[in-house]
Amino acid sequence: MATLDRGNRWTNLAAPSLDDFEILAGEAYVRLPNNFRELSGAIVFRIADFPDDEVLEDLGLESAYDLLGLFQGIGMSEASSSPMTGQPPNQIWLYRRPILDYWAEYEDSLGDIITHVLVHEIGHHFGLSDSDMEHIEMAAAP
Repeated sequence: MATLDRGNRWTNLAAPSLDDFEILAGEAYVRLPNNFRELSGAIVFRIADFPDDEVLEDLGLESAYDLLGLFQGIGMSEASSSPMTGQPPNQIWLYRRPILDYWAEYEDSLGDIITHVLVHEIGHHFGLSDSDMEHIEMAAAP
């Protein structure tokens, strides 16, 4: 049976904060292929512990843990040739607690999970296939 040394670095660690997630998301975004980032245009990243009740209801989800991220805005396939004034920027929400729960269940690194969620949500922006998104994730791997 393995034991932890009392001086182990885990002793005083806390779960990554909302600010930590913002940093991780920024680092993951920078690793995405340049052409993908250029095409994605102005996207605002938002971090919250959980999706709000309205989002859960709109998506028909029973648990706030069922959603890791969400794209909100107008996808490229829906955008008109002339931008509408007053339209808020496209946003990608990352939900910290569901992501941490997923991280605890699987062997993926937290950075890989955040990259996966970002690519998946940005992929909605472009209407990309799962195969396209998988290739982008592979290109973003450190």
